[in-house]
Amino acid sequence: MIPLPPNTRLMADAEATAHAAAEHLIAAVTRASGERAAVCLSGGSTPKRLYALLASPGFVERVPWERVHWFFGDDRVVPWDDPLSNVRMVREAFGHAAPLPPTHLHFIPSDEGAEAGARAYEAVLKDFHGVEALDPARPLFDLVLLGLGSDGHTASLFPGKPALDERVAWVAPVPEAGMEPYVPRITLTFPTLASSRSVLFLVNGAAKRDPLLRLSRGEDLPAAHVASAGGLTWFIDRDAAEDVSA
Repeated sequence: MIPLPPNTRLMADAEATAHAAAEHLIAAVTRASGERAAVCLSGGSTPKRLYALLASPGFVERVPWERVHWFFGDDRVVPWDDPLSNVRMVREAFGHAAPLPPTHLHFIPSDEGAEAGARAYEAVLKDFHGVEALDPARPLFDLVLLGLGSDGHTASLFPGKPALDERVAWVAPVPEAGMEPYVPRITLTFPTLASSRSVLFLVNGAAKRDPLLRLSRGEDLPAAHVASAGGLTWFIDRDAAEDVSA
C-alpha cells in the first residue's frame, strides 16, 4: 500500500469532504487578522457542494461575508455565463442565500483573451494586496482551495505547459489547456498560490486514485509543487483513496 500525502484527513464520502471543508474554511476566515480575509476558490465539480453548503442554513450565518473577499485560482476563457465558467459555477452554488457583497467576488477577466485577462487579474490582486511583489511574511490569501486533476494538474497548471515555470508573474495565460475542454485558460502561478496562510486540497472519486498514487511515488506532477507558508492539508474521500493508505 502507498501512503497518502502528509496531513491528510480521510473522509467517508464526497459529502463528508464538503462538510469538513466548510468547517475548515469558516475557521480560516474567522481567525484571519485585520479587516479583510481572502479566499482563493477552486473550480471544477469537486468544490461545488462545499460552496452550496456555505450558503445553507447552519453555515451561512457563520461565514463573515462582510469581510471575506473571494478570488479564483483559475478559469476558462469563456463568458462568465458559460457552463464552463468557474464564475458561473460559484454564483450558482452560492445562489441568492449568501449575503455576498457584490464587490467581494473578484472574477478573472475573460472577454479579451488569456494574455489580457492574466494581466488584468494580476492588477486586481496587486491592488487588493497593496504591493507589487509577493512577500512570504505577508501572505496574499488566508486560504487557497485546490483540486487534483486526473493528470496531476492543479488550478490550470498542466504538465508540460510554460505556466509551470513562471516565477515572476502572479497570473499566467494558458493558451492550450492540457485536457478537455481544450479552451484557453488563465491561472494563478505557483508563487501566488504559495502566498497563503494555508492550502486545502479536496480530492474525491475513483478518477483521482491514479494521480494520488503517482504523487505518492514521487512523480513530478504539478500538484507536487504546491507550497504554502502555513502548510498543506488534504481532505480525501475513500473512493479516491481505495488503493492507498493513510
